Amino acid sequence: MALGERGGWDKSESRYCGVETDFNDDMPHLLSFNLSSGGFDFVVASLMDPNYRPSLMEKDIGGGSHVLPFAGSDLVLSPSQWSSHVVGKISSWIDLDSEDEILRTDSETTLKQEISWASHLSLQACLLPSPKGASCANYARIPLVKNDDDTTDFIPSVSTVTYAQILSWRIFSIHVYSRVRGDSWELWNSFRLLCEHHSQLSVALDVLSSLPSANSLGRWLGEPVRAAIIHTDSFLTNARGYPCLSRRHQKLITGFLNHSIQVVISGKLNHGVPSVSLDSALDHTGTNVESSQRHSLRPYLDYIAYLYQRMDPLPEQERFELSYRDFLQSPLQGHNPLFHIISDEFCTIEFSNYYLSFQPLMDNLEAQTYETFEKDSVKYIQYQRAIGNALVDRVPDEEASSLTTVLMVVGAGRGPLVRASLQAAEETGRKLKIYAVEKNPNAVVTLHSLVRLEGWEKTVTIVSCDMRCWDAPEKADILVSELLGSFGDNELSPECLDGAQRFLKQDGISIPSSYTSFIQPVTASKLHNDVIPCLCAQVSPLEAISFSSKCALALQVKSHKDVVHFETAYVVKVHSVARLAPCEPVFTFTHPNFSTKKSNQRYKKLRFEIPSDTGSAMVHGFAGYFDAMLYKDVHLGIEPSTATPNMFSCCASSSVCFVESYFDTGLQIPAWFAIFFPLRTPVCIRPGSPLEVHFWRCCGSTKVWYEWCVASPNPSPVHNSNGRSYWVGL
Repeated sequence: MALGERGGWDKSESRYCGVETDFNDDMPHLLSFNLSSGGFDFVVASLMDPNYRPSLMEKDIGGGSHVLPFAGSDLVLSPSQWSSHVVGKISSWIDLDSEDEILRTDSETTLKQEISWASHLSLQACLLPSPKGASCANYARIPLVKNDDDTTDFIPSVSTVTYAQILSWRIFSIHVYSRVRGDSWELWNSFRLLCEHHSQLSVALDVLSSLPSANSLGRWLGEPVRAAIIHTDSFLTNARGYPCLSRRHQKLITGFLNHSIQVVISGKLNHGVPSVSLDSALDHTGTNVESSQRHSLRPYLDYIAYLYQRMDPLPEQERFELSYRDFLQSPLQGHNPLFHIISDEFCTIEFSNYYLSFQPLMDNLEAQTYETFEKDSVKYIQYQRAIGNALVDRVPDEEASSLTTVLMVVGAGRGPLVRASLQAAEETGRKLKIYAVEKNPNAVVTLHSLVRLEGWEKTVTIVSCDMRCWDAPEKADILVSELLGSFGDNELSPECLDGAQRFLKQDGISIPSSYTSFIQPVTASKLHNDVIPCLCAQVSPLEAISFSSKCALALQVKSHKDVVHFETAYVVKVHSVARLAPCEPVFTFTHPNFSTKKSNQRYKKLRFEIPSDTGSAMVHGFAGYFDAMLYKDVHLGIEPSTATPNMFSCCASSSVCFVESYFDTGLQIPAWFAIFFPLRTPVCIRPGSPLEVHFWRCCGSTKVWYEWCVASPNPSPVHNSNGRSYWVGL
């Protein structure tokens, strides 16, 4: 690993750094020099002699057969060397949309020959040159054409190659306006639209000396960026004569590294190496490198390694959540799972073609799920604060020893809120009588054991019943529940509390007292591709962390497109996304609600303004959050601008700022990740064009569901109409 180790926990691909090289027909020497002397992990090497032209070759040999001028035979390196240390660089001269028919034909022939050779070598990736002009229709068509047998795509399908064999397309630069024409993102977007968002296409970005605005850069965070090619002329010179980067470049590169984007060094030595290093030098790993063997680009590699090594280590909780990043989960889907087996050398795991079925009112949680939720200490600290404040307001100090407050925990689970309530009573010196209402008979067993163990028999009464059906023997002063989902109301908190508030006193207190859902448009290419369709492990979230890399990759296999998966909301630890606009509130619920005309149906029209310097962007869907007011000023939530400390702080800024804020790493507790509402067809937003979105919360006699659509700039179908794909049972 060229960039070294960071505590042994960082297993991301960004640990590896490559170098772009010129054509060299002595591949063993090229590889040895750049890996052994240079310290790089891989080379981005030309596969074909740049002087080769099929039309000229045919003239020279009079139409006979000829040997293609590749950079050596496949035998000059071992298969593992080809696949692990070489990325093929397709000839930069090709222009498949040229007006010159000979050049266009030569380009098409050469591209096919080079990709065929790369496939023969089992290379991990190929780097394609950017289009030479604004039009790239023919270029985009070539990777999608069939071979003569009409059985295999030119871009290898997932079923025939490993995940690592991804065809990358190299953007000319990430300037707001590229050297070619206009916005380089527009070139990429045109190409991928022509390729129907092909999941095997990814991006390598050229990083030059000047950078566009932070918002313009921000779009790339949600795109399938695999590599950042840093040119040596992008580096400055520090006081000691060594190469360094500007602060904006440093922030950008460390952000790339944090998002598993590999760095590739390109160019020539542009900095004079101090004389002290001419004799010998220590590289970033502490190894002595003799001057006669020292690679000319080694100072640039050492600087990137320096940036990598000084990155703040991830907190323990973030390390715990690494396996959840951009991993779609759907706990509210009502389909019956269909199983099949995927095995590897470490484990055999059962997967489903559909998402796990979990209905909060219809299903009972397992012990391991309870344990995961109970590890969320921040949530229960906030609940304890809210309950303590409510007790103090409810009972004056002079009556604290004589007046007993009746508190009901509805949905008590295994007792964390019961414990928080008793601790709040002890802190405030108030007397409590608690009813712990729980419908899960298995959790009730645990509750009885807990009460006996803690000696709470005189204080806590356990009720094994659905809160909507229970007839309470007395009215409650305080009603406490933890029924909130990632979108606030998506686990039927309004319906449950409406049924439970009949045994709350007219002046009683509900904790939480209100909650609001929020959404924001996001570019999320990976999430969108993973919806087509997804495979979800039939294991708990804790077990999912032990998956081997092979099993994790197997989760992302897609077999077909369907409406159901694009009309389902997914719980996900969003990471590789670009947040295009600040959050807007959607639905608000207040408790208790004694209105005689109350309804839990909701409708909201929202309008998002994308910052003008962002440029065009692709909206793949909407990230959803919530913010809840537990009691007075005690709140709990994951909405980025108001998130509870140590829960979700990676989006503290209310504006979209890719470099300055969205690369910052924050914390988000396992109990609540964001929710993702995908769009069946992504919507392209142009500068100055607002995004109009419509959201519905619909209620039927047996189920509750969401519907959503885009009205402007390009209307989309109403997703999940009548809850046909995604619903929560009452």
